Amino acid sequence: MSSSDDKPDELAGTEQPFVTHLIELRDRLVRAAIAVAVCFGVLALWPGPSGLYDLLAAPLVANLPKGTTLIATNVISPFIVPLKITLLAAFLMALPVVLYQAWAFVAPGLYTHEKKLVMPLVISSTLLFFIGVAFCYFFVFGQVFKFIQSFAPKSITAAPDIEAYLSFVMTMFIAFGAAFEVPVVVVVLARMGLVSIEKLREFRSYFIVIAFIIAAVITPPDVVSQLALAIPMCLLYEVGIWAAQIFIKHTQAPAEEGSGTPT
Repeated sequence: MSSSDDKPDELAGTEQPFVTHLIELRDRLVRAAIAVAVCFGVLALWPGPSGLYDLLAAPLVANLPKGTTLIATNVISPFIVPLKITLLAAFLMALPVVLYQAWAFVAPGLYTHEKKLVMPLVISSTLLFFIGVAFCYFFVFGQVFKFIQSFAPKSITAAPDIEAYLSFVMTMFIAFGAAFEVPVVVVVLARMGLVSIEKLREFRSYFIVIAFIIAAVITPPDVVSQLALAIPMCLLYEVGIWAAQIFIKHTQAPAEEGSGTPT
C-alpha cells in the first residue's frame, strides 16, 4: 500500500450542510459589499465624483485644442457618469477584499497543494490587471489621443461626449487588464495538464500572430495602441511559460511528488 493511502484525507471533517454554505456565502458577499461601499464613501468625499472624472478625462483633455472641453448630450449625464466612475473606482479599490472573501469561501474545500496554487494566482492576477489598467492610462491613452488629434481636420472642433468617452475608457481598461492576464492563463493551462510546456513553446509563433490580431480588433485603428497591446502580450506569454515551470514544480500533489515511494 502506498503512503498516500495511509495519509488521512485533508478535507475530512470539513463537509458542511448546504444551508451553512449559503449562510457563509451571504456573509462573504455582505463583507465584500461593505468594503465597496466604504471605498465609495471615501472617494465620494475626496476627490469626489467630479474630481475622479476630471482625472479620468485628463489624458484626452490634454490633447484637445486649447479651451475645448467634453460635452454631455444627455440631461442627466453630468450626474450619472461621475457616479458610475466613482463606483468603478470603489470596486477596484476594494478588489483585494473582494478576492479575499472569495478565497476564504472556497479555501476550506481545497487540498494543501491546491491552496499553494490558488492564492498566488489570485494575487498575481489582481496585480497584473492593475498593471494593465495603469499602463493603458499612463501610456497608451496619451499616445492614442495625440495620434487621433494629429489627423483631425482644422475645420473640425473635437468635443467628445462624456458617456462615449466612458464607454471607450471601459473597453480599453478591460482589454488591457485582460491582456495582462496572459501569464495566469498559461500557468493554469500548464498546471492542469491541458498543455505541456513543450507545446507552449512550440505555440509561441502562433500566439504572436493571435496577439496582433486581437490588438487590431480591440484597439482603435492606430499603430501605437495596437503595438502597445500586442507586444506586452507576447512578452507576458514568455513570462507565463517561465512561471508555469515554477508553479508545476512547487504545487504538485503529494501523490504526484512521491508516487512509487515505499511505505
